[in-house]
Amino acid sequence: MDVPESVPVLIAGGGPVGLAAAVELRHHGVRCLVVEPREEVSWLRPRAKTTSARSMELLRRWGLAETVRARAPLAVSWSDQAVFVNSLLGREITRIGGCFGLDLVGSDLAAEPGQQVPQPLVEEVLREAVGDALLTGWQVAGLKEDAGGVSVRITSAAGEEREIRAQYVVGCDGPRSVTRAAIGARYEGRQDARPNFNVVFRAPGLAGRMPHGPAVHYWVLNPAQPGIVGRLDLKDTWWCIAQGVPAEGADPMRLVRNLAGAGIEVEILATDPWNARMLLANRYASERVFLAGDAAHQNPPYGGHGFNTGIGDAVNIGWKLAAVLNGWAPATLPATYETERRPIAADTIEAAAANMSVLAPELADPALMGDEAEFEKVRPALAEAVLRTKDNEFHSLDLVLGYTYAGSPIVAEGAGERLPHRWLAPGDSLYDRLGRGFSVVGDQRAPGAAVLAEQARELRVPLQAVDLPGEPLTLVRPDQHVAWRGEDPDGALHLALGRPSEGK
Repeated sequence: MDVPESVPVLIAGGGPVGLAAAVELRHHGVRCLVVEPREEVSWLRPRAKTTSARSMELLRRWGLAETVRARAPLAVSWSDQAVFVNSLLGREITRIGGCFGLDLVGSDLAAEPGQQVPQPLVEEVLREAVGDALLTGWQVAGLKEDAGGVSVRITSAAGEEREIRAQYVVGCDGPRSVTRAAIGARYEGRQDARPNFNVVFRAPGLAGRMPHGPAVHYWVLNPAQPGIVGRLDLKDTWWCIAQGVPAEGADPMRLVRNLAGAGIEVEILATDPWNARMLLANRYASERVFLAGDAAHQNPPYGGHGFNTGIGDAVNIGWKLAAVLNGWAPATLPATYETERRPIAADTIEAAAANMSVLAPELADPALMGDEAEFEKVRPALAEAVLRTKDNEFHSLDLVLGYTYAGSPIVAEGAGERLPHRWLAPGDSLYDRLGRGFSVVGDQRAPGAAVLAEQARELRVPLQAVDLPGEPLTLVRPDQHVAWRGEDPDGALHLALGRPSEGK
């Protein structure tokens, strides 16, 4: 595509978070450009494997949830179990069900259950949704902000250089973020000392030999090689994390066979050494440049919160920038992005680090590899230890669905949480009735409904009325979070947009 001279919003980085920011902006009719060096999405390093229930609700909001599910190699009905074993082909120790919200099909807790799906597939669906707003083969090399906007320097793989003028920039350019450096922000935190070694491999016939049945993860508690293994599809492609293995001298074939517990046929497709990081940017934004996803925070993968936290970032900054650019919010509204999202990332890092405190190496026991009598001697106590230490990792809906923006300057006292979900009819979620702007949910005959409608007309704010006879009024933001609830909404919409008001 041709490189434009200017664009309202430029997004640095086209991973899942950058693409989600673009989809959110387009959801509100705002033109943007995603600058991404990768021409194609690689399936050899699948990164995230689970899209959370909350991220799936946001994909539903964009009309993409069904597409993701239809293309996912593992249906949501495949499994919601984490199985703990002494090897893939060996004995089972225990299992944990209801993992990652995968069991929420038709639940009153969420409009969508979680979904096992490799991150590259999510990226491909989002790329299609973004369409011609995606510029591949280029990367952001630098930027300079002034009172009127941001001048962004981009370079191509061939060394060509261009400058694009943007009103705003969203930096989704990962751990080595150019945008983070440009605004003078820095990571604060630490790196875990324990090395890990990821392998993506093909193992024909392995599934047919396994005695444990379907699972989200198989946790191998073999002291000779502890780790986690999972399926990428229902053919022969798998992934594993060999824990405690440094990159130097690592033999991926041997690692996989140790995890399997037998000399299986293996084809190594990709490897990826890494250390977990607990990092949080000391600031998220300047006046016109905002950090999201890994550019703003990094956390261990345990609990599946990584890119899902970034999707929440993208929606939060996306609707706020769109509100400003569409003329119905003040230029100060995006300043609330850091106030709302940085505490969520801090909580997520803390939770993921706690999950990481006990991994397969800490749970492994040599007796598990002995004869059946030795195995049974330690199995009950070890099963109890697994359930005690890993329950929060697999059951974290309080964090996934329950995070709140309480205390934000644009949220009324007693509000800020995600609007409680409900089904109005089979397959018809309350969320499906919400507008793309603000929504007022409740009995539309209540006097407060007319007051909110008048405020919306005054401020030229899109407001969708969702009539629930006999129920109190709730003002819902574009991101499905509650801005206000009660009987007297005097000044409520002004507050939710950060506008001064003569009302309360």
